[in-house]
Amino acid sequence: MSRFNRGARLDTGQVQDRRGGGAGKVVGGVGGGIGILVLVVSLLLGVNPFEGDGNPITQPGGGSTVSTPSTLEEDCQTGADAEERQDCRIVAYVNSIQEYWTEEFARQNMQYQESITYLFTGSTQSGCGFASSQTGPFYCPADTGIYVDLEFFDLLTSELGAQGGPFAEAYVLSHEYGHHIQNLTGVLSSAERGEQGPESDAVAVELQADCYAGVWAHHAEGTEILQTLTQEDIEIALDAAATVGDDHIQETTQGDVKPETWTHGSSEQRQQWFMTGYETGQPGACDTFAD
Repeated sequence: MSRFNRGARLDTGQVQDRRGGGAGKVVGGVGGGIGILVLVVSLLLGVNPFEGDGNPITQPGGGSTVSTPSTLEEDCQTGADAEERQDCRIVAYVNSIQEYWTEEFARQNMQYQESITYLFTGSTQSGCGFASSQTGPFYCPADTGIYVDLEFFDLLTSELGAQGGPFAEAYVLSHEYGHHIQNLTGVLSSAERGEQGPESDAVAVELQADCYAGVWAHHAEGTEILQTLTQEDIEIALDAAATVGDDHIQETTQGDVKPETWTHGSSEQRQQWFMTGYETGQPGACDTFAD
């Protein structure tokens, strides 16, 4: 079954390919295996952290990042290419997500501002500072960019036990674009930073991004790129959401669960809010800050 409209034209201008142009993996950092896993999930599916004064974090090591010429424009032209290649599939999902939010903002008499997704390997520089493959996918409010090392999706399955699959990628991307929506609407700037726990603003921010991901999924088939969305796709998204729940991550990495340290929400919470968005299709249903 074809997930994408095979004849739809892809807009590669929404994705910048920096793969192969990074400064290399961090040397002297956290070790392999579970050590790297802990570092990855500390930022998993979230917003890149700022220092207390809101300034970008600095790059360690002093290395530079040089972008290599992108082949996306040549290789990723239609929905048929998205069926065959992971990087083209990323372009297709990004196009669909931004098409929906552009239309939704217009319905609200607002102007949507596009975000660029940056694909990289090893490391790269963002408006929020240095990013490595150990950071995991994140949204940077300073440059409104989304940063993704595609190897993360292998980690999601091999280390955290996710089912994986193309719609796990869609869940991650639509969650990060949920943070972009929060940035455009002022939610990120108004949320209290540094809090932890199930009732914290940090968790509310992440759960709202999950809900916005579900809202996009509800409308995905109405966009030009996506022509089929199955129950299996939704189940894969829910599986991915459960895999990155704070409780699952803590149980996997340290053998116990400490709710007072949560920053992203439990597996149950993340699934619940994704389904709230998916079932209602209404961004207004995503008020995770309500008492």
